[in-house]
Amino acid sequence: MSNATDTIVNLENVVKKFGDVTAVNDLSVDIREGEFFSLLGPSGCGKTTTLRMIAGFETATSGAVRIRDREMSGVPPYDRNAGMVFQGYALFPHKTVGENVGFGLKMEGVPKEEREKKVKETLELVDLPGLEDRSPNELSGGQQQRVALARALAIEPSLLLLDEPLSNLDYKLRRELRFQLKRIQEEVGVTTIYVTHNQEEAMAMSDRILILNDGQREQLGTPEEIYNKPKTRFVADFIGEANLFDGTVTQYQNGNAEIELSTETNRSLTVPANGAVEEGQPVTINVRPERITATDDEGMLTGEIVSRTYLGKSTRLLVSVDGSEVEAEIPSDQLAGISHDLSIGTTVNLAWQPEACVIVGEVN
Repeated sequence: MSNATDTIVNLENVVKKFGDVTAVNDLSVDIREGEFFSLLGPSGCGKTTTLRMIAGFETATSGAVRIRDREMSGVPPYDRNAGMVFQGYALFPHKTVGENVGFGLKMEGVPKEEREKKVKETLELVDLPGLEDRSPNELSGGQQQRVALARALAIEPSLLLLDEPLSNLDYKLRRELRFQLKRIQEEVGVTTIYVTHNQEEAMAMSDRILILNDGQREQLGTPEEIYNKPKTRFVADFIGEANLFDGTVTQYQNGNAEIELSTETNRSLTVPANGAVEEGQPVTINVRPERITATDDEGMLTGEIVSRTYLGKSTRLLVSVDGSEVEAEIPSDQLAGISHDLSIGTTVNLAWQPEACVIVGEVN
């Protein structure tokens, strides 16, 4: 990511309605020069609509979309200096790879010799050297995706807009291409706005992530902030996997909160807190499955194992605790050191380090 903190895209109180349906509701955000910025959320949350408003394919019902401080109302897509890659790639089947990549340059009136040189350089950048004369239908899905990326990059845009470009590929190829995509973005330095519903993709590639839900902003932050300090229950549950417990603060002292859980036995947990909690306050706490282990000693919680799933490097336990289900993902090397029987139907003690327990919405 660029060291610059200058804003290149600014959305201010943006609303987009389709008839009576509000797709984007009062969205404000600044996107920085040179960063890889992801719009993440479930289907129908407004992320693609937001991208299309930035690109110029949709017009905001109200609010302002600005690129480099220029208000974009009425500005057509071709005048926004943005390259876009669609989910379906949108390659011209009757044109060669080289003609596809050079299409935007041709529309800009770039001379043929200069255009061919740029096409060659861009295909080398995306690891497709020498394929200028091939037809798109002769390429694999991953190669077609890179041709679409090369076409977007060839015009040297100030913005690269990506609408779920990896969603049509198999899991292994998606993993390979996302690292390649991040490498290319860092090498070129272009500000990239990436739409996805895939949490793993967003976490792996992004400098910052904006999580949308029902057209509204849930949380903006780095992948680490989003994962470790979720501000809402939705974010905690949507990113990764979560064990969420509702409870009430019964005591706060010395940086720790005593929380009585809303369970059948009203058991209590001690949770690190930064002082932004008060006695009597209802809270939700989150413990990630990978932070929980089974122990032969007394644990934080005790319950009955209802399922056990072997995942290779780890084993996933689903444990019934006071009428709720708690997930624990235990590394195989840790599992080997536990003498306790962990068969389905047996009782197990669950434990974690105090710092693994986070109060949802608390900001340090």
